[in-house]
Amino acid sequence: MAEIVNLRQLRKLKARGAKDQAAEQNRALHGRTKAEKQRDTQTADAARTRLDSHRIERNKADSGRGGR
Repeated sequence: MAEIVNLRQLRKLKARGAKDQAAEQNRALHGRTKAEKQRDTQTADAARTRLDSHRIERNKADSGRGGR
């Protein structure tokens, strides 16, 4: 015979699992030390600065030529 299942308990178990998963993601995102946050900020700033330094600035006069 099939096992009898209480649907209310299963629904609560599923909700609890989703809540635990969200808590895990929040711990990974927000549960960092101050030094880790500063390191990540510095790394992102360095990457942004490097990208901006390699950007090619074009004049309005040049934008009509070259076919691009």
